[in-house]
Amino acid sequence: MIPRTLSANVLALLNEFPAVVLGGPRQVGKTTLAKSLLLIHPSGVYLDLELPSDLAKLRDPELYLRSLNDRLVIIDEVQRQPELFPILRALIDQARRPGRFLLLGSASPGLLKQSSESLAGRVIHVELPPLTLAETAEILTLEEHWWRGGYPEAVLAASSEQSRRWHEALIATYVERDLPQLGFRIPSPEIRRFWMMLAHLHGQLWNASQVASSLGVSGPTASRYLSMLQETFLVRVLTPWHLNLKKRLVKSPKVYVRDSGILHTLLGIPSFDALQGHPQLGSSWEGYVLEQIWGALSCGVQLHFHRTHAGAELDFVVTQGTKVRAGIEVKNSLSPALTRGLHESRRNLRNPPIWIIYRGNERYPAGESFTVVGLKEFLHTVLPGLG
Repeated sequence: MIPRTLSANVLALLNEFPAVVLGGPRQVGKTTLAKSLLLIHPSGVYLDLELPSDLAKLRDPELYLRSLNDRLVIIDEVQRQPELFPILRALIDQARRPGRFLLLGSASPGLLKQSSESLAGRVIHVELPPLTLAETAEILTLEEHWWRGGYPEAVLAASSEQSRRWHEALIATYVERDLPQLGFRIPSPEIRRFWMMLAHLHGQLWNASQVASSLGVSGPTASRYLSMLQETFLVRVLTPWHLNLKKRLVKSPKVYVRDSGILHTLLGIPSFDALQGHPQLGSSWEGYVLEQIWGALSCGVQLHFHRTHAGAELDFVVTQGTKVRAGIEVKNSLSPALTRGLHESRRNLRNPPIWIIYRGNERYPAGESFTVVGLKEFLHTVLPGLG
């Protein structure tokens, strides 16, 4: 088992809030993390709502959960029983104390909405992403982690080929079983085609009508499919930054397949060597950098992108409230060059520092307020100062 850096955060939140909702994709390690917390809360109770035996204990949920009033109760796959949320709210209000419930969910159309409405003021939401570069540093190189992605089974696979086969099985399981179980009633061949289509659009602007035409569905249906993969933590939708800017800006979001290992499998890329000559190499690197940064963001810090109709573009904009903290450009190169569009983007954003993340390791200035830096150093020494 690989220790998750998020486990300490979850424990701290359980010491502050009556309920914590831990969300994330299936197979990412939510259950393993939750069970590790039982070492600290040995009297805690773990319930898996996919097990009939545990479901039977909740035939009268109020009676059963009231009997566990002084213990941490972990409920896995909680989206399967949305009627539990009002009962949890009532039990929390009757005996309000931190650390009563840890709720695990693989997402569903109503999970976050249900818990937010029923447990407002009593719950905090935390997302467990795939394993990050920092968490796998003792096992994989940066290139290996980029190729395999962050799902624990893929990270721990004996070979890259075994990792790829695991991703193929994961994708099949998602489209044939997991997504239907989460309430999405879409034919599995159609959702697989859509997912593969998004892989080929990875890092590009979302155009619902174009995707719909290729898929043979309506624009609203294509947007609904996108929301489905976003709600299940499989796709990242990155919105443009436009606050108080007078330029004509692109308003469409960009879409990314969140896990790089899944992306490479959907694209049919057989090896890391093959990736180096693939047309999607640059966009794969960009999406990988995005997920590593997102997983390390401080509370209240957000990521967007900047693009004007005139062609000025910046891959990512780091914001906090209404303030632009920095710009980030991602380059798949060992000798990245500054472009006129980068200078224009910096002026549009009122001259924040611009960090250029490249494939190398050295850090050096590339002009006034432009700095070239490797991904590891950016995550370790630069990003903490932007929050």
